[in-house]
Amino acid sequence: MANSTFYCCTTILTMLIVTNAVRAQPATAPAPPGPLNVTAVLEKAGQFTTLIRLMKSSQVADQLNNQLNNSNSGVTLFAPTDNAFSSLPPGTLNSLTDQQKVALIQFHILPSVLSVVQFQTVSNPLRTQAGNANDGEYPLNVTTMGNQVNISTGVVNTTVSNTLYSDSQLAVYQVDKVLLPLDLFGPKAAPAPAPAPAKSKKKASAVAADGPSSTPKDTADASAAVSLSWSASRRREFAFIISLSFFWWNL
Repeated sequence: MANSTFYCCTTILTMLIVTNAVRAQPATAPAPPGPLNVTAVLEKAGQFTTLIRLMKSSQVADQLNNQLNNSNSGVTLFAPTDNAFSSLPPGTLNSLTDQQKVALIQFHILPSVLSVVQFQTVSNPLRTQAGNANDGEYPLNVTTMGNQVNISTGVVNTTVSNTLYSDSQLAVYQVDKVLLPLDLFGPKAAPAPAPAPAKSKKKASAVAADGPSSTPKDTADASAAVSLSWSASRRREFAFIISLSFFWWNL
């Protein structure tokens, strides 16, 4: 009996010591969530190496990450796969200037986070970071059929094929075609025809000073008038000589 009592007391005392020791230790705080990183999301998904390269070289990735981690505004990214870029005509990307490459990537980014369900109620055209769509340069239109999201740029049509990431600040959707904006890849307007060459002022002045050119008929009429004028003059001279002779004869 004494041994049992001693054992129970020892057990209780040990439990109290352990409990107090545990309470004395500071609680372990949960690890803080890491900052949002768009390229990290794409790297984890795979098959987006071309898009990642373009986003880094144009510094669009840094701008997005800074926006996501230092503001309350969300972002939606349409991410073309490597196959989408390889399907472009050869030399398409190389033909673009650095500024145009930035505009191409920004055309894939919406300045707000949209879920698949929210695409059903948005107003077209959507505004992208490339510019205002109302001027007709960067229109991006979406239509939905159930959970399918269709995208049209005026140059290409495609659909959202997969959701790579989605939370309250960032949504990343896979697309199987590069979204080509109308301003960069649309048909170019035909140049206006060149105006007709104006007449030389010097030549026109010379023509005005010379007057209208004479015709053969006008030349003949002028010659006849000169001949008649000459004949009349000779007749008057002849008459004067006769009169003078007659005067001297009678004298």
